[in-house]
Amino acid sequence: MKFQATSLSLSDLDTRARLVFKNIVESYLETGVPVGSAALAKMNQGRSGLSPASIRNTMAELASLGLLSAAHISAGKMPTHQGLRLFVDGLLEIGDLTKSERRSIDAQMAGRDMRLETILEKASQSLAGLAGGAGLVLAPSTADTKSGYLRHVEFVGLDAGQALAVLVYANGHVENRIMDVPAGLMPATLERAGNFLSARLKGKRLSETRADILAEIEAGHAALETSAAGLVKQGIAEWSGAEGIENKKISTKRTLIVRGQAHLLDNSGAQSDLERIRLLFEDLERKEELIALLDKAESAEGVRIFIGAENPLFSLSGSSVVVAPYKDTDQNIIGALGVIGPTRLNYARVIPMVDYTASVIGKMLQMDK
Repeated sequence: MKFQATSLSLSDLDTRARLVFKNIVESYLETGVPVGSAALAKMNQGRSGLSPASIRNTMAELASLGLLSAAHISAGKMPTHQGLRLFVDGLLEIGDLTKSERRSIDAQMAGRDMRLETILEKASQSLAGLAGGAGLVLAPSTADTKSGYLRHVEFVGLDAGQALAVLVYANGHVENRIMDVPAGLMPATLERAGNFLSARLKGKRLSETRADILAEIEAGHAALETSAAGLVKQGIAEWSGAEGIENKKISTKRTLIVRGQAHLLDNSGAQSDLERIRLLFEDLERKEELIALLDKAESAEGVRIFIGAENPLFSLSGSSVVVAPYKDTDQNIIGALGVIGPTRLNYARVIPMVDYTASVIGKMLQMDK
């Protein structure tokens, strides 16, 4: 698994600094409480031989590097977001899920209802329950799922400068969409535009060949008159959720499934924790920005981690997201899923859990092929 690296590397720390830093982070992730030098010395008694004074000096050095912070100078230390990033990238020991955890995920996602919507709902709920955070699943757009394979496209003229676009998919699903067209558009023009799209989209997703179709029209190789070419471009733009035809900026509609927000309150007793959770709930309401964040996971293989202020969305709540892409039956990445919670998530447990759940979705989609 690959993670984004911080500007500071482990090679900048000597053996003692690594040991102290690792112990502080592991203790903080387990308890959520800042760690003092006396407690750290007791923790390492008989192993490192470090005195509380040596540990205090090392902690001060780590703080000067921006890896640790404290409420005040005499208080215990806890990792900063930069420190957590360094720990996750270089010191975190990621194990595998236990057989029991695998069985639990498999059981929660099992059932006769194999619709993609149901699978994704179960995945979000399962991650929330097992990881102790909120489960996030970004559903694919219609054009990226199995129903996105097109078989036929047809335009039917209507009154008042409108046309009905009929999209027939390989699984028999039919979509009808009304489009605005220039008044008086000839039936032959509608037919030519439909035939052109049908020939190029049959057995494919719109997303797979959209750019090629637009490039063919722009290059003048489409053998379509201006009105038919304009209709094709307009149709592609509207079906893809485009912001504009000329700049071809595509923003397909996505659905975000969020489950298990109540788990975020389970271990939040302190008033400061409750305030962060309140801000996180506000973050979860900003679904467009969350969708954009999960979209980033689709551009890379494997698990990605966003810690605190690394993403502007969580700059106030100080939250972390562990996210991984999932694939369809043809091994194309079509969506992403993950867990969101406080920065002291149990990364060693959550990372393989997210990774395994993504693979389970892929297997279930294979079964539904």
